[in-house]
Amino acid sequence: MAATDFKDYYAILGVSKKADADEIKKAFRKLARKYHPDVNPDDKAAEAKFKEVSEAYEVLSDKEKRTKYDQFGQYWQQASRAGGGMPNGAPGGAAGFDFGAYGSFDDFINELLGRMGGGFGGPGGAGGARRSQSYSYQQRPGGGAGFNTGGGFGFDPRTAGGSGGRSASGRGPLDQEAELKLSMSEAFRGAQKRFSIGGESVTVSIPAGVKDGSKIRLKGKGARNPQTQQRGDVYLKVNLLPHGFFSFDGNNLTCEVPIAPDEAALGAKVSVPTPDGNVTVSVPAGVKSGQSLRLRGKGWPSKKGADRSDLLVKVIITPPKDLSAEEKALYEKIRESRTSDPRSAIANNTL
Repeated sequence: MAATDFKDYYAILGVSKKADADEIKKAFRKLARKYHPDVNPDDKAAEAKFKEVSEAYEVLSDKEKRTKYDQFGQYWQQASRAGGGMPNGAPGGAAGFDFGAYGSFDDFINELLGRMGGGFGGPGGAGGARRSQSYSYQQRPGGGAGFNTGGGFGFDPRTAGGSGGRSASGRGPLDQEAELKLSMSEAFRGAQKRFSIGGESVTVSIPAGVKDGSKIRLKGKGARNPQTQQRGDVYLKVNLLPHGFFSFDGNNLTCEVPIAPDEAALGAKVSVPTPDGNVTVSVPAGVKSGQSLRLRGKGWPSKKGADRSDLLVKVIITPPKDLSAEEKALYEKIRESRTSDPRSAIANNTL
């Protein structure tokens, strides 16, 4: 950090220079919850503030770093590096957290406080950089499953310390990431999956409402650091298999329901599948093909299970392919007596 980039960590956390460890921790937790990316999705300013708050807490919560910070001011990092301190001139990598690697905010806070000397016992040494390896998850014949790196089963994360087996600083165990394929039904209702990691049988409860790309943390099931014997974590990255009828539209579910031309013209009550079973939906007269009807609370469950998103039913007007003689005669009669022109609004469009 250049001298001109000096940050007042006390001001960032909103505490005095005489604040004790408990005051600093309390201020950090309050600000971290306020600016966490999960609370402020797609808010770059909040994410930057969160990193700044994390950086401030890492320094002020560490007795040695705080002493040097108080003593040397803007040159405290140079003093730390002179004593064999932090790599890359950054305070323990606070600005490099992978927010998606944590199953919940509490997982993140507890590990962060542990890494920074807050006494929560999170894995990894102070300032240790997190590195990950990726593996695939496959269901074994007979109900079991395992991880592999592209060939067969039998991956043992507890001894996978070879290439990239430890962090860049040599401190802290490794985390692994594995792909977990789920059907939409399993993800919607929740499920239990049993698989084997290094000969150890592990049963994982999949909470209802997990979405594609979300991660489930298996604490202490990752690689073993041969020096400290600490274990990293395994993060199961959810990969939802496509469904034949339902799909996602943001947080909502969506589906397409065909209706006949007479139903579109006159209105109708039609049976529509939902994740919970069929419901009767009133289609208004004059509905357009492609128009969506919203069924509130019939979509995807939240992670906490307290509420549901909506189901968007897209109406598709589907004319019959094969008409009986009577149907054809009736359609011809409608055409002859029709008074409206559906293309009148576009008649005079030219370039």
